[in-house]
Amino acid sequence: MVDEPPLARRDVIAHRLALGQSVVAAALAVEFDVSEDAIRRDLRALAAEGRCRRVYGGALPVSPATAPMAARIDHGRERKEALARKAATLIRPREFLFLDNGSTNLALTGFLPDDYELTIATNSIDIAAAVLRRQDLQLILIGGAVNPLVGGCVDAAAVLGLAQMNLDRCFIGACSVSPTTGVGAFDAADAIFKRALLAASRHSLVLATTDKLDARAPHRVAALGDIGWLVVEHDVPPDTLEALAQTGVSILSAEPPG
Repeated sequence: MVDEPPLARRDVIAHRLALGQSVVAAALAVEFDVSEDAIRRDLRALAAEGRCRRVYGGALPVSPATAPMAARIDHGRERKEALARKAATLIRPREFLFLDNGSTNLALTGFLPDDYELTIATNSIDIAAAVLRRQDLQLILIGGAVNPLVGGCVDAAAVLGLAQMNLDRCFIGACSVSPTTGVGAFDAADAIFKRALLAASRHSLVLATTDKLDARAPHRVAALGDIGWLVVEHDVPPDTLEALAQTGVSILSAEPPG
């Protein structure tokens, strides 16, 4: 395949990544009869769009769960909003809340009560920007080095910032939720941060889209019974709900989207 226009070539590469295939820059350069620099430019552009993850010598596909938040927010938006709407009913006036990284927690910013005098802390760039647009909310942004895949700060500086807080309620971003393996995260530093967040909070919630119940993540955050509330979608099968409830977590089911 030669003389492929740059945008058409990029579309071919993006299609392979979308099918779950990894790509190697050197092999693509030979296939398209272009320089490796040209392929690397293609991969940088695709990575900036959240369509791949750059690695040495090429790129890997990304799943919806590991894509940057800007690329995840529109995926199942109505279902995430249904979870957020239900979770917001547990919030009490004048609480100090922490919204952890996650596109479902980002959706929650639109359902925070506007007359509760809430203070919102977060380590997420996108969530902080959404809270800042709400004139009725007080914002605290935890700093540190930004992890681009997580979408916020989860390093030692961020953990140290949590140690200074007495949080009323935290909303934990979960990559996976299981009755046997608990709440999981894909990134090791993110898992450490989430454990510190649980330790700093009086109450904890996880908002889980149904796909999280089938996912597997390598880093354990907490047993499900150590979470206060689990908010799930309306159509979770009864046997799955029963298995989740047996862990001791309180379960709240969202209304159907729309």
